[in-house]
Amino acid sequence: MGTQLNSKNAARLFALAALLLPALSTSSASAAYPDRPIRIVVPFAPGGGTDVVARTLAQEMARDLGASIVIENKAGAGTILGTQAVASSEPDGYTLLMGTFANAVNPSLKASLPYDPHADFAPVALIARSFNIVVVNLKSPYHSIADLIAAAKAEPEKLSYGTYGTGTSAHLAGELFKNLAKVNLTTVPYKGAAPAITDLIGGRIQVMFTTVASAASLVQGGQLRALAVTSAQRSPAFPDVPTVAEAGVPGYSAESWYGLFAPAKTPADVVDRLNRSAAAAVQSEAFRKLGVNEGLVMVARPPQELDRYFRGEEARWRKVIQDAGITAE
Repeated sequence: MGTQLNSKNAARLFALAALLLPALSTSSASAAYPDRPIRIVVPFAPGGGTDVVARTLAQEMARDLGASIVIENKAGAGTILGTQAVASSEPDGYTLLMGTFANAVNPSLKASLPYDPHADFAPVALIARSFNIVVVNLKSPYHSIADLIAAAKAEPEKLSYGTYGTGTSAHLAGELFKNLAKVNLTTVPYKGAAPAITDLIGGRIQVMFTTVASAASLVQGGQLRALAVTSAQRSPAFPDVPTVAEAGVPGYSAESWYGLFAPAKTPADVVDRLNRSAAAAVQSEAFRKLGVNEGLVMVARPPQELDRYFRGEEARWRKVIQDAGITAE
């Protein structure tokens, strides 16, 4: 009888061990994370603002995590190519996406996407927010947002603003301005910020809602005049420059942002580890310098904050895009 009971008990224990083994293996794998290089996919070409932020983040997080982090630039289709690559990757924490403003506007610009912007991703951390700056050339007769609005209302077809791609922050910040200020500005598209700014300095276009990185040195060097910043609050980088809302367009606010995402179903403890590492990274001296140069406000809060912010931005820009009748090129 004793032998029979022992055999039954042994069989039960073996069955229980078989059930627990996968869970124990997963827990052990997560506990060892990371044990190989991590890849951050940047859906833009090298050298731009997103690439710079991602490389700085990778450098600082690699120190904290004790693992190398490589940047893979995968540009194409308005960030869709790189974003899709991450959506279809293994949810193990070794492939991440540096998401941006584009992730919030693409669902409204494209009839369909090869991924679900929410169901296919796990938010990790909202890294930083940034703003654009409204600039004119130094010889411009416009010295304030009020001057710009008055001129646009007096001669509705005369003023134009430069953009560098449908749905970019420079484009939609201008469309939001037109909507809230009730003015018309002709949109002039360029292939990048540099040629647009060249034409702005040359007087061929009248205004731009461009990034801080592309205009700050020209403002400081006396080639461009800053009329306002597009953020909700004034920037420490330009303390004497009012916000667009302060300058006469109540309710105006337009931000760019950087957020880290993982594929959906990435283990919660891995997401938490990455979030804590990102939060430590943005406190570094390297990020402090980057914040000054790029006009960034560091965030790096819990994953839920990125999810909430992302959904809010998606809804807000959907209305702007629909009201302006904007479609992807």
